[in-house]
Amino acid sequence: MKKILIAADHGGFALKESLKPYLKKKGFSVCDLGAFSNEHCDYPALAYNLAGKVRQGKFKKGILICKSGIGNSIVANRVPGVRAALCNNVKVARLSREHNDSNVLVLGAIFVKPPLAKKITAAWLKAEFQGGRHERRLNQIKTIERKVRGGLR
Repeated sequence: MKKILIAADHGGFALKESLKPYLKKKGFSVCDLGAFSNEHCDYPALAYNLAGKVRQGKFKKGILICKSGIGNSIVANRVPGVRAALCNNVKVARLSREHNDSNVLVLGAIFVKPPLAKKITAAWLKAEFQGGRHERRLNQIKTIERKVRGGLR
């Protein structure tokens, strides 16, 4: 069975809960990292936890949800090897996989309601990295990550 991570803060809790049954129906084993209610919580720890698990390779893909998606994107993209894509439409979701090999989908709950979130998620999960000229660019991103980790500018 395919595995996927999902996490959301209080602002994304309802959307996360609506996506979980959809993902299960699509054949995914869903690992929910929280939040487990709509009580106020801080997104950085949730986003970092999910991104860390993707980086370690325990899961190939994850989905993060918060109110705007911006905070989760910022946190997840600080983790080397994670390419989090904030997607508010189907085309962006597809291109984030095909061109950028994104491994974390980020959704903003105030911009994406459940029906659209399911379409975006479906497109993101279906799309595959195209390689080719995009491989060269992805390698450039990896070089930048190594430089940043090494303290170089």
